[in-house]
Amino acid sequence: MPVPVDLLRQAIGDEHVLTQKHDLLAYSTDATPLQRAMPEAVVLAGSREDIITVLRLAAEHRFPVTPRASGTNLSGGAVPLHGGVVLSCARMNRLLEIDETNLTATVEPGFQNALLQAAVAERGLFYPPDPGSQSISTIGGNVMECSGGLRGLKYGITRDYVMGMEAVLIGGETIRLGGKLTKDVAGYDLVRLLVGSEGTLAVLTEITVKLLPMPAAKMTGAAFFADLEASARSVGRIVADRILPATLEFLDRTTMQVVDESAGLGLPDDAGAMLIFGQDGAVEVVERETRRMAEICREEGAISVEVAATDAEADKLLAARRGAIPALARLAPTLILEDVTVPRSELPAVVRKIQQIALEEELLIAVFGHAGDGNLHPVCCIDDRDPEQVARVHRAFDRIFATALEHGGTITGEHGVGMTKLSHLEDRLGATGIELLRGIKRAFDPLGLLNPGKAVP
Repeated sequence: MPVPVDLLRQAIGDEHVLTQKHDLLAYSTDATPLQRAMPEAVVLAGSREDIITVLRLAAEHRFPVTPRASGTNLSGGAVPLHGGVVLSCARMNRLLEIDETNLTATVEPGFQNALLQAAVAERGLFYPPDPGSQSISTIGGNVMECSGGLRGLKYGITRDYVMGMEAVLIGGETIRLGGKLTKDVAGYDLVRLLVGSEGTLAVLTEITVKLLPMPAAKMTGAAFFADLEASARSVGRIVADRILPATLEFLDRTTMQVVDESAGLGLPDDAGAMLIFGQDGAVEVVERETRRMAEICREEGAISVEVAATDAEADKLLAARRGAIPALARLAPTLILEDVTVPRSELPAVVRKIQQIALEEELLIAVFGHAGDGNLHPVCCIDDRDPEQVARVHRAFDRIFATALEHGGTITGEHGVGMTKLSHLEDRLGATGIELLRGIKRAFDPLGLLNPGKAVP
């Protein structure tokens, strides 16, 4: 049914309901290339009451709703596939509380990850989840996608830090789940269920996350190898040595080169791979384990190894990893960024197969990612105006997803299923798993109006 724009304007205000074509175009896509669909209207929600109004009217008038915040999604999750209303939570961007007694922070969904990191650091506290998009992505978006980040191996990912939330269901009913409780086994874990639900079950209005004390010390280093497989072997040895690094990231030659050209970091031009390693915690532990990681990399044939002597040098090394995506975007008009995750032991074999697929499909595929938790980011640089090139990209990623599954992995580690990986989901979960997902979706959203066409086939 048509969106009742007049009713939305009466309830929320003219200035916060957008219907002009140029406004709608800005909300027709997210950070996912090749995916676009126009909404009928965009609502810029500023409060819980605004979200309740939209979801009540959606149930009454049967129009779809696509929740979003900063739009950094990489699986088409914020694309309004079936039109209707894009419900933006970006204006709901307040830090509501930092509770130093219970070690929690409570925020609205539009509060940015980097701002939370900075705010709690001023109190000597620490929020570990740090996705690559942290300077723009929001906590609400991080929760809906169950974002990972560079610290995932040691500290876990977003789901490990969400303690409570307030959410609105289709129809406008509000629910509160969890809280500032370390233990709570009353009923099914609905908090965990909503984390990673990609906006298909409910819309968040408030989130409470767990904080940790700031580590006393941290160190960062980098090792440069002839090829990616050598760096992957070092990863396996570091973890086998009972070291759980705070950072363990890798970049291939292509990524290193474009990052260096973009940021002028002075990386060696004769290396085929870069492994960034780091540790945090007690001073003596950090120094001992960082030295040991450097030693392992040398034993595995690293061309050179360096350990940052200052915070500025450490930031320079981490900038190489965080700058990978914008740097690669300079190579071609379109950047297709995917993610698969495999057991750490399978990294060398899977990297080798990705490189082979790139050769066979005649594509430039750079690879970087979270080596410590087996999360690979193959990135294909193409011109999307060439249909034949686009077809080869789709074929290549189909093969990469199949390769990950063959090696005991999964089709996505942190970007989500969205609309881009729906056709591969049954390969991962099986027919029975898909039916369970559909049953959960029906229980929360019987009309199928919340972010339809995403996450659940």
